[in-house]
Amino acid sequence: LVQMDILQRYRKSVLGLGWSLLNPLAMTAVFCLVFSSLMKPAGKTWQEYACYLISGITVWNFLVSSLGQGCTSFIRNELYIRQCPLPCSIYPMRTVLSLAFHLMIGLVLVMAMVVVLMGSMAPFKALWAVLPVVVLMILFAWAIATLASFATIYFHDTQHLVEVGAQLMFFLTPIMYERTLLDANNIGFLADLNPAFIFMQLIRGPFLSGVPADAFLYFQAVALTTVTVGLAIGAIAWLEKKMIFQL
Repeated sequence: LVQMDILQRYRKSVLGLGWSLLNPLAMTAVFCLVFSSLMKPAGKTWQEYACYLISGITVWNFLVSSLGQGCTSFIRNELYIRQCPLPCSIYPMRTVLSLAFHLMIGLVLVMAMVVVLMGSMAPFKALWAVLPVVVLMILFAWAIATLASFATIYFHDTQHLVEVGAQLMFFLTPIMYERTLLDANNIGFLADLNPAFIFMQLIRGPFLSGVPADAFLYFQAVALTTVTVGLAIGAIAWLEKKMIFQL
């Protein structure tokens, strides 16, 4: 199913997989051009800021897309659900794995930009610390996509709420700026409560510096993923046989 989704997405496309690179590159270029003088941390070059931006955008796009597209995972696969006695968990996973394919392309692009713009081999030194985080992030994305799918079939405005919430949270998440900006305004707790920021730090930090993130951040990511996956499994056990009446 994932292979079919990817082939259909790029069928007869001129750039093909190039579109997966164009989106984060374009956003990074615009933010560098517009916000570098306002948001760029003191002492950092525009090359460092560009790598800082694209690493954050890549993680953010994956998680937000998993949540947003996950809302309609069951609705889009209604025909499969009605005709095939397959576990319903595969449909959010179909969505997330398709997005994970593009996440991998984005992370390769981040590594290439760090090497070319910063002249640093840090991403390769810290790759061992990033790969387990990517696996955790995919599991977390599957869990939130599953929960969003169930929420949507019972409350169809869920997707619209997610879209609005994502737009608001984008500016409250340290993507274009550093966490210190929030701390200076006494709202640093917003970053602590944001799961996307946890995964962002675990990937952005090692890729840019070559040094693994603090152990407590890894503990937070594991605990968060464990709890969210547990909720998703509980929702499946409770609602899998009932959701057909809501579709």
